[in-house]
Order: sequence, then C-alpha cells, then structure tokens
Amino acid sequence: MSYCVNPSCAQPKNPNNVAVCQSCGSQLRLNNRYQPLGILGKGGFGATFGAADLSLPGNPICVVKQLRPATDDPQVYKMAKELFEREAETLGKVGNHPQVPRLLDYFEQNKEFYLVQEYVKGYNLHQEVKKKGPFTEAGVKQFLTELLPILEYIHSQKVIHRDIKPANLIRSQKDRKLVLIDFGAVKNQVNSMVANNTQTAFTAFAVGTAGFAPPEQMAMRPVYASDIYAVGVTCVYLLTAKTPKDIGCDPETGEIAWEPYVDISDSLANVLKKMLEVSVKHRYKSAEQVLDAMAMAPYEQGMQDSMTTMITGFKTPSNSSGPNSSVSTGLASSSPPTRSIGRMNTNISRGSSVSSVSTNLQSPSSSSVRGGVAGAGSISYNIAYGQTSSRRRGKTATTSTSDATAAKKKQKKWQEKTLLAAYENGRKDFTHQELNELNLSKAFLPGINCYQAKLSRINLQGAELCRADFGRSDLSQAVMKNANLSEAYLGYANLNGADLRGANLQGANLTYANLQGANLCGVDLSSARITEAQLSVAKTNWRTVMPSGKRGFW
Repeated sequence: MSYCVNPSCAQPKNPNNVAVCQSCGSQLRLNNRYQPLGILGKGGFGATFGAADLSLPGNPICVVKQLRPATDDPQVYKMAKELFEREAETLGKVGNHPQVPRLLDYFEQNKEFYLVQEYVKGYNLHQEVKKKGPFTEAGVKQFLTELLPILEYIHSQKVIHRDIKPANLIRSQKDRKLVLIDFGAVKNQVNSMVANNTQTAFTAFAVGTAGFAPPEQMAMRPVYASDIYAVGVTCVYLLTAKTPKDIGCDPETGEIAWEPYVDISDSLANVLKKMLEVSVKHRYKSAEQVLDAMAMAPYEQGMQDSMTTMITGFKTPSNSSGPNSSVSTGLASSSPPTRSIGRMNTNISRGSSVSSVSTNLQSPSSSSVRGGVAGAGSISYNIAYGQTSSRRRGKTATTSTSDATAAKKKQKKWQEKTLLAAYENGRKDFTHQELNELNLSKAFLPGINCYQAKLSRINLQGAELCRADFGRSDLSQAVMKNANLSEAYLGYANLNGADLRGANLQGANLTYANLQGANLCGVDLSSARITEAQLSVAKTNWRTVMPSGKRGFW
C-alpha cells in the first residue's frame, strides 16, 4: 500500500502500483525515493510516516517526518528553510549517539520540509506501562541511569530535546536499550519563528507537550534544565501510570502534586522534587548533576541515619511528604499501593546493624568504598547503608540490631546448583549473601540482585548478567571475562584485581567503583558511567571501547 501525505486528502490509501494519489492527484513518492506506507502520528504542524526506502536493496523501513510551516509569506518561508537546514545538520550530529535515531536524509518538497530517520522497532514507555503496569523504584532508577547519559550527550551538542515524554522513549526490540526519538527542536523552532513573523495570533501555539514541558519552555524560553523537568515528569508517570493531567497540581505553587501517589525512598523523592522545581533557579541544571545526586543520596542518608542513631540511640523516621503529612490533598492510605508490573519483585533484605553502617561510611573517593545507589536493575528494594528507609504513606520501615543478628544466623550457604535452581524458580534477590569463589561460568542470571554481596574470587566468565545489581558488592579478584554486564549497576563495588577482559559493560554504572588493578582490556564501555580517574588505575588497551564509543586509551 502507498499512503498520500497530503493533509487535505480524503482517501490517502492507495495501491502499490500507482504513482499519484487516486483521490487528490498528489505525487506519492517523496524525493523520488521514499514510498510512504502509513501514518505513525500527526500534530498541528505535520505528520510522521513509515516509509520504504526504494533506493536501497531490500527497501528498508524508515521514518519520514513532515513539517508544514503555516505561512504564505515568501520571506518567512525562506527564513524557515534556512533554520530547518541548520537544525537538520544539528540532528545529524546528535544522531551519532547509538541511542538516538540517525538522520538519514532531509529535503524540501512542495514547500514542506521532510526529515528521514532510521526506524526503531519496539514499544515506547507509554505502551510499556499500559501493558505491564507502573515501574518499581529500582526500575525508575535504572531508567534514569540509562536516559541521563543520553541527555548529557545531547546537551553537549548544544541541543535541547524539548519534548521528552514516555511516548518518545522506545525500548529497542533489538538490544532492549532506550532510544530517544522525536526531537522537538526543528518543528518548534521553525513554527515559533513563523509565529513571531506573521500578523496572526498564535494563541494555540505551544512548545512541547502540556504537563511535561516546564513553564519557561511554554513561555518560549527553553533551557537545558527544561529537559530535566520533562524527565522528572516522565519518572512520575512511570511510577504512577498517571499523566500530569490525571494527577493535578498545587493551586498555590503550580507544582505537580505527585507525592501522594508514589511509594519511594526519601532519597529518590528528593531527587525528583528538585528535578520538578517550577523555578529553573532551584532545578538541576544538567543531567550530570542528577546522576551525581542519585549516587550521593544513599551515602548522605546513611551518614545522617548513622549519626542520629549514635547520638540518640534511635533512628529518626524519614520525613514523609505523602498524604499523611499533607492534609490538603485529601488522600490517605495506611498501606502502599499494590503494583502489577510484569517484573520480578524481590523481598527487601534487611539486617545490618548500626555498627556495620558506621564502618561502611567511607569517603566516596576512597579506593575501598563499598556502597552506593540501590536499585539500578529491575529489582524492587530500598536500601541505604544497611537500613531500609521507605516512603510508605506515613509509615517508616527500619531494621534493628536483633533483626540483623537473626538474619545473619539464618543466612544460607550457597552452592552453584542451589543458587541456579533458586534463580530458575524465580528468586533474583541475593543481597548480602556470601557467594565467594562460586563457579557460575556461563550462567544465565539477567537482573540478578547481588547488592552488598560477597563475591570475592567468583567465576562469572561468559555469564549473562545484563541489568544485574552489584552495588556495594565485593567483587575483588572476580573472573568476569566475556560476561554480559550491559546496563548493570556496579556503583561503589570493589572490583580490585577483577578480570573483565572482553566483557560487555555498555551503559553500565560504575560510579565510585574501585577499579584498582582491574583488567579492562577489550571491554566495551560505550555509554558507561565511569571517570578518567577510575580508568587510570585499571588496565586498558587499544581494544577497550571508551564511554565515548571510541577504541583505545582514554
């Protein structure tokens, strides 16, 4: 089937063997190359089509975006065209990132502009939530650790996305990575320029998506922090399955009243609150600031809890801003919401004493730091330095010393067969477990949660460990050659002397991980969260793929 792109066409569907539309007479083939097959979406300034590229073998599918400047003024049209070409060039640079669709072509036809980008097959996050239900806190943390580095790259190219929302984030069917689509820069800048140069009042014109775009963007003054706000709103949607319109806002401040609807830790709540600040002055200014805040939040919370416990003998309940502390919301519940998310939920592993908390409070710069952000995988738990602190609608969960002692006594002695059998039966939570020297070579363990586990000298050669959580774990002298650790969380992990040769660490988070003497020769670190200082104490070679995607030394 061929599809007519004329917005005024009454019958756009046509047989394959015709060159012009049978209904309106418009040329069907675009730029004498692209054959539209159907419409993917449309808005006030254009539409998006799936199309076949007839110039390439196999006629691969691509995405064609049509942009229609609403003007008859020749001078305005000329300016719009120049701006479109500059922005297309910018999108060409941004498309060099593996998680942004590549710009394949751009052209003008019948006074309409067209962008051609690669087609990404998969469900967007809006569809994913509708299908599987809301994300867990751990799932949202993983989402942030994957999306924010993409945003960091885009901003480094002097580009503001302007339309981040769940529908514009696709989980690629090919490799399960997030892909950020539908940049608003071109259509918004072209049409805002048109609006500013015509006599007609564009009262209905808005930039971005209502509810996801912050006030300064709606006022046509977007900044990099505008994208941070949109990411924050997206997180709220992922946690609640509710749009900003469904949630509503505070009539006095204009802020989204999201907190009564979520059940998350104070540390994540504080990060989201700052991302969602109405005032740009008080919001995070960059993706890097958000990532740093996520990495440091559990450390700061653990320090605060430990000091309070040592001084008073009691743990201070976490400050909840849920419905019990905000009567004006009119919502109250004594229990957290039930979630059905299509993911494996694991039990919280509790039981670290106050003394164990205090001994782990080391500086992040220390080479023997063992601790970090909980929840980079798709496992549901809330841990901060051995204690749980959750926003449970007015209810705070804590762990006592006696609980820790009891848990330690009951800790299971794991063998290779028993661990693999437990995983196959649905268990993914192995937090705080002693797994030293186990031979799990080539084991299939995606999403396993080994937070603060003891894994010294473990053999994980060739294992499937994508999205695993090794936060604060002891992986000293571990053998992880050729293992798949893509999107794994290794924050604050001790990888002293670990052998990671040939491993896949694409998109992995190694914030404050100890890499002293670790062998990273031939490791793929594309889009990984790692610093030059960390790499300087590890072994690398010309085959090591750096976070930038380039091979060789940093």
